[in-house]
Formats: sequence, structure tokens, C-alpha cells
Amino acid sequence: CQLFMGHLRYSTTGKSGLQYIHPFLRRNNWRAKNLCLCGNFNMTNIDEIFEKIVRQGQSPRMFGDSYITLEWMGHRLDREVERNFNAAKRIGLQDLDITHYIDDHVDMSRVLRSALPDYDGGYVLCGLTGSGEMFAVRDPWGIRPVFFYQDDEVVAVASERPVLQTTFDLSADQVQEIPPGQALIVSRHGEANTDIILPQKGDYQCSFERIYFSRGSDSEIYQERKRLGEQLTKPILRAIDIDTEHSVFSFIPNTAEVAFYGMVEGFRRQGLDVRTEKVAWKDIKLRTFITEAGARNDLAAHVYDITYGCLEPYKDNLVIIDDSIVRGTTLKESIFKILDRLYPKKIVMVSSSPQVRYPDFYGIDMARLEELCAFRAAIALLEERGMWQVITDTYEACKNSLTPNPSPKGKGNFVQAIYRPFSVEEINEKMVEMMRPEGMEAPIELVFQSIEGLHTAIPKHHGDWYFTGDYPTPGGIRRVNEAFVGWFENRNNAIS
Repeated sequence: CQLFMGHLRYSTTGKSGLQYIHPFLRRNNWRAKNLCLCGNFNMTNIDEIFEKIVRQGQSPRMFGDSYITLEWMGHRLDREVERNFNAAKRIGLQDLDITHYIDDHVDMSRVLRSALPDYDGGYVLCGLTGSGEMFAVRDPWGIRPVFFYQDDEVVAVASERPVLQTTFDLSADQVQEIPPGQALIVSRHGEANTDIILPQKGDYQCSFERIYFSRGSDSEIYQERKRLGEQLTKPILRAIDIDTEHSVFSFIPNTAEVAFYGMVEGFRRQGLDVRTEKVAWKDIKLRTFITEAGARNDLAAHVYDITYGCLEPYKDNLVIIDDSIVRGTTLKESIFKILDRLYPKKIVMVSSSPQVRYPDFYGIDMARLEELCAFRAAIALLEERGMWQVITDTYEACKNSLTPNPSPKGKGNFVQAIYRPFSVEEINEKMVEMMRPEGMEAPIELVFQSIEGLHTAIPKHHGDWYFTGDYPTPGGIRRVNEAFVGWFENRNNAIS
């Protein structure tokens, strides 16, 4: 059979370059020891895996989850090949007969079971071996998505269902999902089976994938995004004082279009015939959310243009729905400035997701707390109200949790304490104040999805740690506490 593997993965390390491009290849003169690896993942405990590799005698040339994962899995593959080499020698095989024996007897389930128990994080790993084995394995929490299709001629794996549907002209029920903790393994003879590699540790499928990253052409995701928009009609009506006659509704960016349709349908179910316009145009096909930090502000200032004359100046409210507000860079540097040129009576900026309060450490590049506008707003409120002790206590709790022997209360996400004193509305108001460009005339109000609305719209995907701070793995909790300690110490060093 023929094997093909490719992957488009933007760097989740905040860096870019050829060294971060998948797939990675580990070469060896022995055919069965060659390993090609790609994936959708971030490992939260790669430092522990690195130390384990070093203890076993390796000297890795690089430190990064892709490279270390390749080396560790390659090491376990080497052991499996050597096990079969010894078995072949015991039955009297020689030369190429040993090679063929190894090719026929490599057990990838054994390799994966020996390699993956120590990993913490969200991952889908796909690999090819020199002997012709293929595998795709999913983390036991089900954080990252993976789908497959098989028939008598082909086995195909992808991170999104509609890709397989379009390529092979399939219905949704013909595409299967690899369950958490399991692997799809295809032998060198083309036989495909799923196998349990690790016991399932929960059901924490990533909800942010559904809101932002995944293709809206998936039938389930399309309906979920519409429900996200529909959930927001009541708070939007409150924000515009139920004045739909003098309000124009639109969306930014294109990924928010489906939520916009759901919002409009929600209004019409209530007997409200709202006015919709294409208010903003994206001039450059770029996502500032995943742009490197150094170029983000400059890029954000040149992304959007507007449709002039689409609302009545100083009389019409302008309601814009976005899929999410993470850093607030594009709002501050571009969107608010350009929308203000239409002279709306009021701008209501709506997010189909809740406030993004915490970094993601499982494959989405937003790992610095200080980049999140909700976090910056909460810190600003604490400082304004003289609540310095909350910040200091949080730092001490986070730092204690990272020690080898933490106190009895030394477990958990202690960063949640930063938000506890404030309502969503208080944080919204501070975010507006911080993101409002100088010289802007129109008042701004933010409307966010509620956590309850999120789970009503996306009932099967319970992973909501970026909104709630409820990380499903110990590594995620450790990383968020580390992030706060790093922020606190860097800020204090800068002040001193």
C-alpha cells in the first residue's frame, strides 16, 4: 500500500521557522527504526519528558515538544525493533530474513503504550514507520479532535470531518471519530483497527475549536455557531434598549458569520425584523490572533475597511458580533477606529464566546496571561480599588503550588482568585476603557456569551478552561500557575 502524510500546523510556541514545520523525520539505517511524526498538540510537561530522556542516556539537540516527542517515541520504537530482532535470532533467522521478520511483527500498540503514559496535554499524533505502519493516537482527555474514514481501498485521517466528507464525497455518518485514549493503527498490509492505548480520563473536547478554529462547513459546528448567536439576543436587546428600529447588525470577521445568522434568526423568532448590513470588509486574508506578537499591532491597523452610508449617523446603534475577543488588539488598533467613522449612536461589540480569561496550553497559541484583555482588566480593577493583597496572595499560592512539597492547599488553579471579586459587567467596562482608542466619539458596550449559553450551544464539548480556568490535566493547572508567577515576577523586576 501507499502511505502519505502531511500537516498544516501554525506554530503554537509563538515562533515561526522551518524548524517548526511538520512532519518531523527521525532517520536510521535500519528501515523499521525510521519514524515520521506530525500532530496537533502541545505537551504541558515536556520538561519532564526531556529529563526522562536524558536520564536514559540521550542528549537531545533541541528542546521543543515536537522534537522531544519524536525522539522519545523513536526510542520506544527502537526498543520494539530490538525486541523483534532478538526474537528473530532465537528462531534462527539471518540477514534480510530478520529485517522482514521485524517488518511483519512490529507492534505499534506496544510502542504507543510504552511511550504515552507520561504525557500530559492535548494531542493527536500521527506517524509512519519505515516498515510501513501508520498510526493516529488521541489524548485520553479527548482535548484535540481527530476523524477517520476507511473502506476497501483507503484509510484517511484528518482533524476535521468535512475535509474527509469533501475529499471522498461522504455523508457525516460515514466518518468516524477516534475515541479518547485510542489509536487507529494501519498495518503495512493495509489492515486498519482501533486499539485502546490509554484509559479514557474524561470528556474534555475543546470548545474553542468549535467556536473559532474548526471549519464552519461541519454540520454540527454550523448549528452550534448559530446557537451561540441565538443565545445572545436578550443581552443585545438590553444593550440597545430594545431599539431595533434604530440599530444595524453586522459581523466581524468572516468566522463570526454563522453566529451572526443565528443571532438574526433568534431576533426574527421573537418577531423582530432587524436591519443587517455588510459594515466591515477584511482587506487582507490574515488572522491577527495567530500572528507573531511583534507584527500584530501593525497588521491590525490595516486589516479592515468599512461600508460608508450603511447607517444613519448619530441615530443608529451599530451591533457587531465577533467569534471571540482574546487580546483586543484588532479592536483597539483598527475596528473601533474605523467603525467610529460611521458616527454610530453607540457601538455594541458582541462576542459569541465568553470572556477568554486564561491561556490555552493544549495547542492554541495564547500562553501569556498579560496578553489577554480580560486578565489585564481584572488586574487594573484590583489595582484601582487597592486590592493588592489579592494579587500578592495569588502569587504566593501559585508559587507554593510549584514547589516539590506544596502545602495541603497547594493544588488547583489559583489564578481564578484574580477574577472572583468582579462581575462580568465590571470587567467588560474596564476592558472598554482600556481598548477605547483616543479621540473616539461613540460609546462602546461589550456583550459576552455566558458560560451557560456556551454549554447550551455546544453541549458535547465540555473543554472550557480558557473561559473558566477548569483545566482537565495537572499539567495545565501547573502551567497557568507558572504563567502567573512569571507575570508577577517580571512586572516587579520591571518596576524595580
